[in-house]
Amino acid sequence: MSSNPTYQAASTVAPIVEAHFARHLQEARRLGEDDLAPEPDARSIATIINATFWASFRPEEGRFPKISLAYLPPEQAKLPLVFEHPLPLTAGVLTKLAPAVERPEIHLGVWNIGDELKVWGTTRTVPSFCFVVEDIEPGLLVVKHRRLDGFGKYANVAVLKGEQVKVIDEKGTSLPDCPSLLKALLAFTAAATNDPHHSLNVLVQLSASMRAHGHGGTMLVVPAGSERWRESIAQPILYSVTPAFAALTKLVRHEVDEDDPGRRQWESALRRVVDTIGGMTAVDGATIIDDQYQVLAFGAKIRRPDGSSPVEQWVCTEPVVGNLPVVVHPTEQGGTRHLSAAQFVSDQRDALALVASQDGRFTVFAWSPCEEMVHAHRVESLLM
Repeated sequence: MSSNPTYQAASTVAPIVEAHFARHLQEARRLGEDDLAPEPDARSIATIINATFWASFRPEEGRFPKISLAYLPPEQAKLPLVFEHPLPLTAGVLTKLAPAVERPEIHLGVWNIGDELKVWGTTRTVPSFCFVVEDIEPGLLVVKHRRLDGFGKYANVAVLKGEQVKVIDEKGTSLPDCPSLLKALLAFTAAATNDPHHSLNVLVQLSASMRAHGHGGTMLVVPAGSERWRESIAQPILYSVTPAFAALTKLVRHEVDEDDPGRRQWESALRRVVDTIGGMTAVDGATIIDDQYQVLAFGAKIRRPDGSSPVEQWVCTEPVVGNLPVVVHPTEQGGTRHLSAAQFVSDQRDALALVASQDGRFTVFAWSPCEEMVHAHRVESLLM
């Protein structure tokens, strides 16, 4: 049998993760879904997390590994690369394999062979609700799964950083009971990203792309057909777009079913457009899109309209179990980019502001009518 985990957080989170997958797989089966991943048990979960954690600290040729492990048998993978002799699941083996599998969307396949977990090969495809552990950086792991019929970003289940464990809040209990705010932040709640029938979440895909380029940036989401947002933008806008760039709008409206032969081509086109728009946020200033995903401008400078009150505090939450809302001063969280985004939302209360920091933090600003102030929702735990 595999040795007991020496990384304590692995044993702590394993029963919680086991219950998460059992619940979602049971519900998917009840709905008549097939092509589902095997249900991971707590011991296997802890063992895989343990090996990945210790491997994350072991550089190979001066580079720390970046690996993704998926729990499934070879026969459930499409076109897998299978080793003639399965390898033991150890930190040493994972470190040696890491250079070959560090590119995105490549997973090391792990399965029970005999009475031990072994690395059987690699795969680019995994079934729905497949248990995946990704090594982000030394000591930082994310437990996630492929959403049912989902595109793009996997749904995160838990984030482990050293001995700190953050379990994603599936039910949105970390948010205040405020219907208007919940509606505004729906795309960034775990319930939305885990919903079996929510196959495409555009704002999450855009946010992940914004975060990935590493430059930091701001995206403002304004109501389609309204020009009121211009009151909060310095004129003229250097990179105003006319007519509005609607490539993403058209792709979203013509989403292709999972079993359609053109699905792969549609996904590829969607990724390219999402990354094109996400890349615009690397330019100094804000990228502005409407709620139909049409790009209106980028490089825009946010200004406070005459007569409006400056933002002096906001409520901050994070979508993890046990999180409590905290009222903070702008100087306590973020710099100029965060303050200008909060000011925009305070003045344009039907808008959203998405802010990526260079250090990987990601905040969604929305107006909370129940609290009568700006609400900052820290969502990087959903985007890793």
